[in-house]
Amino acid sequence: MTPKRKKRLILVLLVVFAGVAAVGLLVFALNQNISLFFSPSQIAAGDAPVNTRIRAGGMVVDGSVKRAPDSLKIEFVITDFAEKVTVVYEGILPDLFREGQGIVAQGAMDKNGVFQAIEVLAKHDEKYMPPEVIDALEKAGVDAQGNTLKKDYSINSEASQ
Repeated sequence: MTPKRKKRLILVLLVVFAGVAAVGLLVFALNQNISLFFSPSQIAAGDAPVNTRIRAGGMVVDGSVKRAPDSLKIEFVITDFAEKVTVVYEGILPDLFREGQGIVAQGAMDKNGVFQAIEVLAKHDEKYMPPEVIDALEKAGVDAQGNTLKKDYSINSEASQ
């Protein structure tokens, strides 16, 4: 191999190695910041990883909010009207947080099946609901009030012509 080809080969190998290292670091950084959304049904089915940062969302069950008298610790239950998950959070809840409303919490499942939240997000007005919560409720076959959704099995005659 000539010295010119040898230098060119070394340069190409360095560029390839630098590219692989950059992609590896990018994937590592993204992996640390990704938090996937899980509905209460998915969490109850064991689909959510333990001790990994995720987002969980649903409707806050009426009568489930329990506040510790001596700290900011709060325990409540979220549901997609199919399954329920207990959430524990220590901190100040958003002003719009209340029972019967949709929320998304970020945190991790512990080994006891309790969601340890580090952040709780509440919807910002009466009509808004996080898209993830809407999807989870639709998959469970209910609307935001817990009413069963009716499936439309009628055939559109215009579409079939």
